[in-house]
Amino acid sequence: MSRMGSWADLDSADLVMTGGKVHTVDTGDRVAEAIAITAGRISRVGADEEVACLVGPRTRVVRLAGRSVLPGINDSHLHGTWLGQMWPSLLMDQMAATPAAEPPKQRVRLETSAQRRAAILRASQLLAPLGITSYTEPGLGPGEDDGPSGCFGSAVLREYADLAAEGRLNARVTALMLFGELDGASSLPGFLAGLDGFTPPGDIPGWFHVAGVKIFADGIPPMGTAWNDEPYISGGHGSLLVEGAGDEEREAALIAMIGAARAAGHQVGVHATGSRTTRTVVNALAASGGGGDRHYIIHGDLIHPGTLAKMATARIGLNTQPGLVATAGAMMRGAVGEEAMRHAWPVCDALSAGVPLCLSSDSPVLTPDWRYGMAAALTRPEQRLTLAQAIRAYTMTPAWQDGADSWKGSLEAGKVADLCVLETDLAETDPAAIPQVTVSMTMVDGRVVHEL
Repeated sequence: MSRMGSWADLDSADLVMTGGKVHTVDTGDRVAEAIAITAGRISRVGADEEVACLVGPRTRVVRLAGRSVLPGINDSHLHGTWLGQMWPSLLMDQMAATPAAEPPKQRVRLETSAQRRAAILRASQLLAPLGITSYTEPGLGPGEDDGPSGCFGSAVLREYADLAAEGRLNARVTALMLFGELDGASSLPGFLAGLDGFTPPGDIPGWFHVAGVKIFADGIPPMGTAWNDEPYISGGHGSLLVEGAGDEEREAALIAMIGAARAAGHQVGVHATGSRTTRTVVNALAASGGGGDRHYIIHGDLIHPGTLAKMATARIGLNTQPGLVATAGAMMRGAVGEEAMRHAWPVCDALSAGVPLCLSSDSPVLTPDWRYGMAAALTRPEQRLTLAQAIRAYTMTPAWQDGADSWKGSLEAGKVADLCVLETDLAETDPAAIPQVTVSMTMVDGRVVHEL
């Protein structure tokens, strides 16, 4: 710092919030009363009297009157460009309203830089009022350069980097590269060619970072396209999406992809939903590197206890969407049966095993409003999370996934001032009513990007 030697030595803060419930999400999940912000950083968190001394003549003071302050929400699996193109339509809503014989309607393809930028900026405008200060674009790259939507190609990566450099983003963005089709097939030769031949845009420190690679391993259980140990009610076990002559060849290709991405130094996020796929992927990730690379399973619809145990040992994360239980649970049960459902979306079991857990939206598949996801996580009988666990899964653990937990994700002195203020005491709110709780302020890097 140029002003003083340490954050604790500051004479006065730019902004002080007092009299609230400040959920720090530190190692002890401490709830403080007050927080001070100076030069885009958190300068002090504690009791009202500990922070009051930082109020100076130019300090803005916000009287919280018992309201909650959370770290900025980090939606760790959100398709921002696609959301900006699709909004206000959501894919699950389209599927519910569309006859099974008809595919969901596709918007006009994003063809130009102006169109791609408009979609990204529209998403940014949608997310700020929700308290979202970071998100992960899970799959952008040459595998989708000719894709039907134009939302997932390598040009989108460049737009993000340019917008970040211009200071036009209201949220920090982490991205994964994609060397196959979105929700579709990939081949080992094509994947290796992408790894070798594609150079992503460089980081814009604090705002844009290409962390690694996404791989689509299988489909989804309700459609019978996930690879399961258990047979589907209609018969068969599904298969991998990776190209190959049979299960063994496809599995070997998937394992080779994971190993190659790891050897190239990339974080690996794998769309894996079936119980056999999640086990195969976890075995491959555990063999190819430790938790320092923060590899993770995306969705993880069906995961057996033994797979969770290996994930915990290897520090492999689970990134899943609590809203899917309500929207797709019945379809899933109808496809896989009651016995397999014992291992469906095992969020509480994952935490008990020691697996890093991120909750996310997969928007625009589901709403980007994390309040609905949190309510779902807090009210699911067989896998119910505590409030502290759910807050951490939307803030600090996603920061860990981003490799950024040293400087964001919690409200602690020295970290960036990314936070949101809610119009109630969250701990005193009926979990089912959380979607109706207003976000009254969102701050990113000490800058207010939304306020009522």
